[in-house]
Amino acid sequence: MSAPRLLDHVVIAGPDLADLVSWFAERTGVVAAPGGAHPTGTANALVALTVDGQRGPRYVELISPDPDRVDDVLPTAFGLPELTGPAVVAYAVHPDDIDAAAAAWRAAGYDPGEVGDLSRRTPDGTLLEWRLTRTERRRADVPFLIDWGGTPHPGEGDLPTLEFVSFARVEPDPEPVRALLAAIGEPEDVGGVVEGEKAGYRLELRRGDGAHVVL
Repeated sequence: MSAPRLLDHVVIAGPDLADLVSWFAERTGVVAAPGGAHPTGTANALVALTVDGQRGPRYVELISPDPDRVDDVLPTAFGLPELTGPAVVAYAVHPDDIDAAAAAWRAAGYDPGEVGDLSRRTPDGTLLEWRLTRTERRRADVPFLIDWGGTPHPGEGDLPTLEFVSFARVEPDPEPVRALLAAIGEPEDVGGVVEGEKAGYRLELRRGDGAHVVL
């Protein structure tokens, strides 16, 4: 099986991008850099994640409806229409071969959706393109797959940074999700599934002043 091995990025969503960036900055001391707009009606801001002080191919994506979109209809990605405030909603992993990984997941009993193209235009007009798995039936408790192809990885670009400490899924009953992740191949740098009262995600970061923050 071509299993995903590394965390690519963590997605934090909210109903308003400016408010989301401010919320994140208040907690971490870092203002996310504008990322750009997607054709799906969303826009984002980004912060690179370091490990042991080294910048690596991973980042945090803050995503909201694009404030400049022409259509007033809210995009449905990451449950945006239902969100009333910021929430860690998803994460992506990058396998060596996205098509082989998606096929292996299906063989293991979970369909991540078809591999399709997506893009965003950066504030300076540059078009970035990548491939990812997309489906209306995507489970919130497992990752989606992404492949940047020839596009430079955002986490290695000129972004503000925070130190990555840990990331885990929280579940009142963790065993079913643990079993699924074991079947499809859990990333090496994700902390698995931990037991907690409310289902969701727990992202722990280290601020520049050394303080830890959990989102």
